[in-house]
Amino acid sequence: MKIFPFGTLNGMLVIMKRFLRSYPSDISQRSKTGALLKTGPDATVAAERASVQQKGLITVEYPEVKIKPPENFRFIPFLLYEPVLDASGKPIVDAATGKEEMGVERCTACGICAKVCPPQCIWIVRAVGDDGKPKPKAAEFFIDIDVCMNCGFCAEFCPFDAIKMDNDYELAGYERHINHIYDYPTLLKSTTYYESIKPTDYANEEAARRAKEEAKAKKAAPAKETKKA
Repeated sequence: MKIFPFGTLNGMLVIMKRFLRSYPSDISQRSKTGALLKTGPDATVAAERASVQQKGLITVEYPEVKIKPPENFRFIPFLLYEPVLDASGKPIVDAATGKEEMGVERCTACGICAKVCPPQCIWIVRAVGDDGKPKPKAAEFFIDIDVCMNCGFCAEFCPFDAIKMDNDYELAGYERHINHIYDYPTLLKSTTYYESIKPTDYANEEAARRAKEEAKAKKAAPAKETKKA
């Protein structure tokens, strides 16, 4: 008795669906430009694959070909700071270091990220002022990236949106006790960088922040009028 190979056909059908869902943008873009043998994705295709709309399975010839990780990708956490802006609203870049000048640091050293961290890879030391009282700022902040499980709990529970998950995954090193324990200066990155790797999340957070500020201003306006009366 012969049995029709439905299992084999179903497997081939799944593979074909995955292929058709993964590579039509490659085929369409290369047919337009005529570069059918081009190595690596087109700029439009790469941008699509880095967005939250990406679907399918993508294979590239890494490390010769690299695709920007999608927004939903998460790896080692980093700390946010607001850069200093010039008169036109653009960040001021330090000519010596090439980095944006640091303005307001969002982290207040509340310690919530360290408390919710499942592998306990975060250590924080709160800053102390000249008067001996604690300040809402971190004096030291360490993350052991070899222990970090990239769960994102720290970013999810942070009440000040001060810690986010990075997209940088090429972090190999030869000395883990030096290269793989990130200190406070290493962890600090600007909101401009955060916007560049996760534009959708950044836009949603900024819209929510503005709405919260507007609601707070509307609520405070009647109170001021009442006092004047």
